[in-house]
Parts: sequence; structure tokens; C-alpha cells
Amino acid sequence: MKKLILVRHGQSEWNKWNLFTGWTDVDLTSKGLSEAFDAGLRLKNEGYKPQICFTSYLKRAVKTLNQILDAMNMDYLPVEKSWRLNEKHYGVLQAKNKKEMVEKFGIEKVQQWRRGYNCPPPELEGKSAEEQLKDPRYAELLPEENPLTEGLKDCIDRLMPFYYEHILKAFDKYDEVLVVAHGNSLRGIVKTLKNITDEEISGLNLPTAIPYIFELDNGLKLQRDFFLAEASELAKLQQEVANQSK
Repeated sequence: MKKLILVRHGQSEWNKWNLFTGWTDVDLTSKGLSEAFDAGLRLKNEGYKPQICFTSYLKRAVKTLNQILDAMNMDYLPVEKSWRLNEKHYGVLQAKNKKEMVEKFGIEKVQQWRRGYNCPPPELEGKSAEEQLKDPRYAELLPEENPLTEGLKDCIDRLMPFYYEHILKAFDKYDEVLVVAHGNSLRGIVKTLKNITDEEISGLNLPTAIPYIFELDNGLKLQRDFFLAEASELAKLQQEVANQSK
């Protein structure tokens, strides 16, 4: 049995203030660091032993992974980072308060931008766009690969080459793989694994730092999936994510 472990990063500074984050590189809060360490303890206590890890270029995911490995005493594990695991780019919404955007544009439009499958927000502009395009982390990207906004479809399209060529191929050598990334990039993986429709994926809310386990057969076909959390805890945390723009 193969095991794919997905973990959304712990609470970030902008999660705390209910701001759209996207590709903006914000840090974890003290609560986020604690959540991440607790995720590692959950995995350790349940007997999980990942053999290789993948994460994004954004520090909130990288630091979450570091905390998880520290809690598991597995800091030595190989880690591969990729911009393709970055969060969905929120364009001009980045750094904006979600509730204020609802007041300005209406709940329906903001929910389309936030959760819709193929409805990207307006593009990032001005100094913020210039800074991203000059960021050394993305110097390897072709101009058309460096987004200034994305819908979930765009996020999944740029994620899938890495998912198939690196994450799934890791199972040729390993039995347990850990991916620490972001709400939308992970929703893309979940959508693919579970064959969730474009419409239904809008209802999937991933809480911060709760390990999501996928058990796969040797042909990498999904057999079972579950969160390492009690049902009541999980429901509460998922509802908190859903309520962020209400």
C-alpha cells in the first residue's frame, strides 16, 4: 500500500487577518508554527514514516514542513521544492481583506474568484507585479509561466506536470510521500485523485495543518482517504475556512 500525505500550511499572518495571500510570501504566525508541529505529532503518533517530501517556494509551506519533520525527528528527509506547488495566484486581490472585497464586489463575485474553477480575478498590477516578475525564485520561468492571476483551473494546469513527473514518480522508489503546500494547489491534487467535478470542487475546504491521507494500491489507484482529525474537529475547521468571505 502506497501512502500520499497532504498537509496545508499552518496559519499564516494573512490567514490571521483574513487577507487574500496567493503568491505573496508571508510568514507563519506562532499559532501556525504550533499547528505545523502538531501535524507532525499526529503523523508520528499514527505511525507514518514519509520517505521524501515536496513543498512550494513560499515560506509558509516550507516552514510548516520543517516543523512537521522536527516533530517527527525526520529532519534528514530529502525535500524537493517547486513553484508549481505555490498557492493559486489571486491577482489584484492579493493583500486585500476578504470581507471588504465582498462589500465592494458582492459575495457571488468574490466566491467565484475564491472558489470557482475557471474564474480568475483581475491581474496583479503596478509595483507588486514588477516585483514578482523580478523575483529570483522565478527567474527560471518563461514569461507565460509566471502568472499575474489564476483561476483554480490555471493553478491545476501548472501543477499537474510536477504532480505526475515528480510526486507520483516518487512512488517508484518510496512507499510514503509527504506534500506540504497550499489550499488550492492541494485541492488540485485532491480533485485529480478523487475525480471531483469542476462544480463540486468549489465545496472542498482544506483546514490548515491537518494531515490528509490517501492510501493507494500499487497501481496508484485510490483505495481510501481520510483526515487525521476527529469528525467534530474537522467539521469545525472546514466551516471556518468556508466562512472566511462571509
